[in-house]
Amino acid sequence: MTKLLDEEVIGQVKEAFQALDGKVQILFFDGEDCQYCADTRQLVEEVAALTDKIEVDAYHLSEHPETAEKFNVDKAPGLVIASENGSELVDHGIRYAGIPAGHEFSSLIQALLMVSTGKADLSEETTAFLSDLKEPIHLQVFVTPSCPYCPRAVFLAHSLAFASDKVEAEMIEASEFRDLSSQYRVSGVPDTSINHGAGRVVGAVPEEDLIAEIKKVLAS
Repeated sequence: MTKLLDEEVIGQVKEAFQALDGKVQILFFDGEDCQYCADTRQLVEEVAALTDKIEVDAYHLSEHPETAEKFNVDKAPGLVIASENGSELVDHGIRYAGIPAGHEFSSLIQALLMVSTGKADLSEETTAFLSDLKEPIHLQVFVTPSCPYCPRAVFLAHSLAFASDKVEAEMIEASEFRDLSSQYRVSGVPDTSINHGAGRVVGAVPEEDLIAEIKKVLAS
């Protein structure tokens, strides 16, 4: 089997992974007629093989419906980045729908580091806002592997999810899920949908701009 990660990337990831602290679990979800599932599983398993801090558990959507429902996964390939607390898995609301390839590979590495270290790089204002959240927020960030700005938008959404159990954030590879992209009228990426279309931010906007749009959705 041909490796997906070349030696240069492996070296860069190993260097980044020196900062890993706590253990991380990647939950991989397969599905029927899934074009990129095999590659996605190989990708995360190659990443996990670079450290003893990361493990991969594989599930099939139809064979493990309870697990899929528990982690709110309904697309394949699907990924959940969770941490370990003893024998329990802690769900941080960090999701991937589609393969995190190309530029998006960097957001996967960033998410793994954030979950392992327990640190989300957010402003005090954003942290205070998230701590007061009473209503759930669902973020869907549409991306393509060739988009150099998309990882920034994905990591911001994932950081909000990590910092609040009221937020769930999902990267969606737009070309793999064309029907969903069409439903949300995605014409350029990154495109972040808030609460299933109640709000929207186009582009890799600053943290305060995304929070401002979330506040508008909550106010309406």
